[in-house]
Amino acid sequence: MIDLTTLALLGLAGYRGTQLAVHDTILDPARDRIIAWHERRQDSKIRNAVVALISCVYCMGWWVSGAALAAWLLVTGTFNEAPLLVHGLEWLAVAGLAVLFNRLDDMLGRVHG
Repeated sequence: MIDLTTLALLGLAGYRGTQLAVHDTILDPARDRIIAWHERRQDSKIRNAVVALISCVYCMGWWVSGAALAAWLLVTGTFNEAPLLVHGLEWLAVAGLAVLFNRLDDMLGRVHG
């Protein structure tokens, strides 16, 4: 099981990755292409799901946090040290922390913005 320092690091990585994917201008061209693709067939369930994914910090945050956790476990060689269920709980913890950082960022942005 990951320790609290690793959890904090992965939570911050999940937060930053989510911000990159959902809000940062560097990915505007990719998001614009996806939005244009969606507008050509707005009744498509798959296209609606993709647009929901790329525009929702909670949706994208879940997957980014899972990717960050998986990368950490695989790179450090610790994936096989715990049952899959434990990694599922770690995923929930990392995603929860990333969302907490996103909420804090939103709150502070309103206060200072």
